[in-house]
Amino acid sequence: MRFAVLGSGSGGNAAVVEAGGTRILVDAGLSARQITRRLGLMGIAPESIDAILLTHEHGDHIRGLRVLLKSVAAPIYATPATSHVVRDQLGVASWKIFESGAGFSVGGLAIESFAVPHDAVEPVGFVFRTEQRAIGLVSDSGHVTARVTEALRGVDSLFVEANYDDALLEADTKRPWSTKQRISSRHGHLSNAQAAELVAELAKDGLRHVVLGHLSRDCNNPEVALAAIRGKVEEVACACQDEPCGWHDGPSAPCEIRFGRDELFG
Repeated sequence: MRFAVLGSGSGGNAAVVEAGGTRILVDAGLSARQITRRLGLMGIAPESIDAILLTHEHGDHIRGLRVLLKSVAAPIYATPATSHVVRDQLGVASWKIFESGAGFSVGGLAIESFAVPHDAVEPVGFVFRTEQRAIGLVSDSGHVTARVTEALRGVDSLFVEANYDDALLEADTKRPWSTKQRISSRHGHLSNAQAAELVAELAKDGLRHVVLGHLSRDCNNPEVALAAIRGKVEEVACACQDEPCGWHDGPSAPCEIRFGRDELFG
């Protein structure tokens, strides 16, 4: 099993997980053209996608979905509330509805969902499992609940939001106070410090590899985000908005594009 982040940030989010011939797209917040281009860079034909999983309904996670479905005949997996909001924007689509907290499978890949606190109707994170590996994915989340931590316990690899640095957010002059409050609220986004605390806790149970995502261009930067995590796990990198970050194959094999302790993407 391996995964790659196609792009992550306020301009759009998408990732792909692959295991045993099964390919899953998680979110489609980039344009359909960019998703197709970046899948191609990863050696993936769009028509080979077996399923599309949605974490929540915000535009930076579904923006390219309607056009993408013209070339990708894959079912969309979403919670009832998320599907209710999104389906009117898509027209004809094949839906697979799961309850938040439920598990399901796509091909031979076992998937567990769990609720996350964010200002969306029914946002979720995922854990992808095979007999050998477990990969966790937490996108937008205002804080880390005990349920989130327990759902992720035992994963060896993790994609997690690290949206802002507290000091940089406070010093930012572009955002009004109300926006800053929303970002840092318990249903907003994760800070570097919150992501670092989660990583440190999960490292006790085998977490070794971390990719940080959804970094704010104004209120964070890769150097600051990596400094918050460095030393807590074997490998950490930052996904970027503009290009895919390369395959991450986990502890048993090197990445096609290797990221090391101090290496940045973008």
